[in-house]
Amino acid sequence: MDIANLIRMANRIGDYFDALPDREEALEGAATHIQKSWEPRMRIALLNFLAEHTDGQADDVRLHALIVEAVTRHRVRLIPARSV
Repeated sequence: MDIANLIRMANRIGDYFDALPDREEALEGAATHIQKSWEPRMRIALLNFLAEHTDGQADDVRLHALIVEAVTRHRVRLIPARSV
């Protein structure tokens, strides 16, 4: 799984939800979108990236701050059921 591509996709989600005026709604919306729309391998790769890079930055990639916060807050529900 190409983590740079996943981060680009996640950053587009972050850009979309960051435009919402209610931060809590934005965080919930981003987490829900990732939970419902991303296949388990994609979520696992994103979770693993954040486990290794808690600030969302590594080399030439940077995860949108809203996504970092949303995934961190809602980590448990983003873990695929068979991985728990």
